[in-house]
Amino acid sequence: MKTIEILGENRFETFTKTRVGCRAVIIKDDKILLSHELISGWWLVPGGGLEEGETPEECVIREVEEETGFIVKPVYQFLILNEYYEEYCYTSHYFVCEVTGEGKMHLTEAEQKRGLTPEWLPLKDAVEMYSTHESLGDISEEKRGSYQREYTALLEYMNSLKAGIS
Repeated sequence: MKTIEILGENRFETFTKTRVGCRAVIIKDDKILLSHELISGWWLVPGGGLEEGETPEECVIREVEEETGFIVKPVYQFLILNEYYEEYCYTSHYFVCEVTGEGKMHLTEAEQKRGLTPEWLPLKDAVEMYSTHESLGDISEEKRGSYQREYTALLEYMNSLKAGIS
């Protein structure tokens, strides 16, 4: 499994806070399941923060169901991505997952306000959308960083397929 580091322009010399999360790459019929924030227009790979006592696999299963309503099974982890911004190190564990059933969405109040909804997007369209991350810095550093993270992860996912890693 590969580890990639993204160093934000605004990172501090040393980080004092960490946040660990897990994200799911779910592909069906050449489409990827994404969480679409209707209010902001942002698209993100489903996932979220690791809770105390939870394994990364348990986290990705819980987060995907909460955000999308789908029950998934992690097939394999292909990436750990560390991002450094200001005083934070954000670590994301990326898993390839398959849908095994349907559960129930449980959105936070903030996610409801942002209009979070699951949508299937052609994988090539998602990669193209995330490839624009460099142009987003003037609009929002947070969006630029999020899109760079997702773009990096999807390129690594596609490289793992080419290499036959699973």
